[in-house]
Amino acid sequence: MNQFFANIISGINSIVNSYGVSLIIFTVLVKLLVMPLDYKSRKSMRRMTAVQPQVEKLQKKYANDKDKLNQKMAELYRKEGVSPMSGCLPMLISMVILMIMWSAMRLVANTELAKQALSVLASGGEQVNESFLWIKNIWMPDSPFSPIIADHNSLKMIPADVWSSVFQSLDASQVSALAGYGINANTLTSELVSSALQTLPNYEMETALWSTLPQLNLLIAKVNIYAKGNGWFVLPILAAVTQYLMTLSQPQTATANQQAGTGNFMKYFFPLFSLWICSSYNAMFSLYWVMSNLVAWVQSLIMNRIFEKKDQEERETIEEGSLK
Repeated sequence: MNQFFANIISGINSIVNSYGVSLIIFTVLVKLLVMPLDYKSRKSMRRMTAVQPQVEKLQKKYANDKDKLNQKMAELYRKEGVSPMSGCLPMLISMVILMIMWSAMRLVANTELAKQALSVLASGGEQVNESFLWIKNIWMPDSPFSPIIADHNSLKMIPADVWSSVFQSLDASQVSALAGYGINANTLTSELVSSALQTLPNYEMETALWSTLPQLNLLIAKVNIYAKGNGWFVLPILAAVTQYLMTLSQPQTATANQQAGTGNFMKYFFPLFSLWICSSYNAMFSLYWVMSNLVAWVQSLIMNRIFEKKDQEERETIEEGSLK
C-alpha cells in the first residue's frame, strides 16, 4: 500500500511537475476519501455526547452496584440507538488509511533525497533543488536551522532498501562517478554518502553558519543558524497552529472532569509536538501535516454546521409536536 500511494504521488507530480502541489492535491483526495468515515464517527460521538447527562445520572444512582449500572446503561444505549464502540471502527479505518498515506509520503521523500544526494556527488557538486514557494529544497526542513544541501541527520533516516533502489536506477556515467568516492552497490550507506558530500568544494560554503548570530543553546540541544537556511520556519509554525485548531474542533464525549484534565493536555501537547516534529523533518512532511490539519479543520466546520442544522430541525419538530 505504501508503494501504491507513493506511485500516486509520483503520478500526480508527472502531471503538475511540482511535488509540493502534488502533495496538496493528494492530501485533499485522501481526506475526501475518508470523509464518510469521519462523518459517521463524529455523528456517533455527538449522539454519545447527547446521552452523557443520562449516563452520569445512572453512574451516580448505581455507584455501588456495578452490575445494575451496566444493565441500565445497556438499556439506555439501546433506547437511544447509540453504542460506545460505534464511533471507533470508522475512526480506526480512517487512521489506518492516513498512516499508510504518511508512510507513502515518507517513502517518496526518502527516495527523492537519496536521488538528490547521489546526483550531487555524481555531478561533482551541482545540486538541483526541488523548491516550493519560500522553501529552497523541499526534501530538507523548512527552517533557518537547516542547510539547503542534505546533511548527515537527514541522510541517516533513509533506509538501506531505498538507497539500493535509487542506486540501481542510476546510469553508467553516474555509477562511474560515484565509484571515485568508493561508492558502489555493496558499499553504499548513509554514512559513506554523508562523508563523500563533505569532500565537495562547495559543501563547506553551503553549510556555513551565520557569522553574526551565535549558536542557540536550548535546554536539550544546540541549534545552528545557517547562512543559507532552507526556509523561514513557516510550516512548523503553521503545523502547530492548525493542530491547535484541530484540537478545538474535535467533538467532546467525556465528562466535565475528564475534559478539564485530558482536554487541556491535548490542547497544548499536540500543537507543541507538531512544532517539534515538523521542525526536524523535511518540508514535504511538514506540508502534508499542515494540509491534513487544514482540510480536516474545514471538514469539521462543515460537519458541525450540518449537525447543528439537523439538531435545530429536530428541536423544531419536537416543539411543533408538543404544540399540537
